[in-house]
Amino acid sequence: MQSKGLIQGLSLPARMEAILYLKGRPLSLTELAEIAAVSREEAELGLITLITDYAHRDTALEVRQEGNRYSLQLRDGLADLVQNLLPVDLSTAALRTLATIALKKRILQSDLVELRGSGAYDHIKELLAQNFIERKRQSEGRSYWLTLSEKFHRTFAIKAEADLWKQAA
Repeated sequence: MQSKGLIQGLSLPARMEAILYLKGRPLSLTELAEIAAVSREEAELGLITLITDYAHRDTALEVRQEGNRYSLQLRDGLADLVQNLLPVDLSTAALRTLATIALKKRILQSDLVELRGSGAYDHIKELLAQNFIERKRQSEGRSYWLTLSEKFHRTFAIKAEADLWKQAA
């Protein structure tokens, strides 16, 4: 899988950040280590470095610890601002799932659930209900292909790849 090779090429703190962002839910150190394919001690060092980096940057995000779990969250006080800026009524978790689909352009539902966790099933329902994605059954297999809809491209002012090719010609 190409994405695994890409994530392995990142620094450990960057890998921790990517994992926390994509999962979109609090993860234990053991889960982080397993996903990053490193020892628990290496994961802890990478996480400490990431937390320190965020503490010294002027950024809207922070690594938050909740018990023995860690997550990437908006700093306190910014949630209202984001809700006012969003052109749609989607939860933050659904937006992260939508962003993952947008990055991949086309992804199997089973792969998306592996990346985002079982909560992705609810996000997919929410995104389908609001017509931001389209779902087609895989020709061979039991999963579905998820792609972005025209409404997504209109709402987020991103032209469909086909439109970009037409303009370039």
